[in-house]
Amino acid sequence: MSRMGDVGALVSRLIRDIPDYPEPGVLFKDITPLLADHDGFTAVVEALAAAGRDDDGNVVVDKVVGMEARGFILAAPVALALGTGFVPIRKAGKLPGETHAVSYELEYGKATLEIHTDAVAPGERVLMIDDVLATGGTIAATRELIEKCGGIAHAVAVLMELTFLPGREAVGDLSLHTLVQVADTEHREDRGTNRDV
Repeated sequence: MSRMGDVGALVSRLIRDIPDYPEPGVLFKDITPLLADHDGFTAVVEALAAAGRDDDGNVVVDKVVGMEARGFILAAPVALALGTGFVPIRKAGKLPGETHAVSYELEYGKATLEIHTDAVAPGERVLMIDDVLATGGTIAATRELIEKCGGIAHAVAVLMELTFLPGREAVGDLSLHTLVQVADTEHREDRGTNRDV
């Protein structure tokens, strides 16, 4: 089995399904057992960090961004592993300084994400990290925020991709690194979990 296959199998084993959370009909993917497992968490951080390296192992990004809130948990150690800075992408009103904002559509409404205007310098290459890729709204909004700062979105790395939703389309021409793909048959109860990601 390949290294990515090994990590994918480990991730699949350590993520538990919680039916009917946070509401009836939703099958929630709980990553807390993965985070509690040192070997599993270390393997995930290393695998996600690979998206910020070239084929020779050289770091090719200047910053790592993580989307609120579980993206923070994954992106901060990835930034440390790559020797780069970490930038949080927050919900509206959560950052204290001057911000850029992007609003996007959710299944049942709108959401707004923000970044400090000075968080990414012009020309800096940025790796985007999140836990789940679903519809791609969060990724598309985050890319727009990076570009408003003058940065360059380099790649997207996620723990899980819900392949039955159109997230890949929102990623566009960026390189996408996924540790686990979740098909509709594995997530049949899902009516909304992480669909805004």
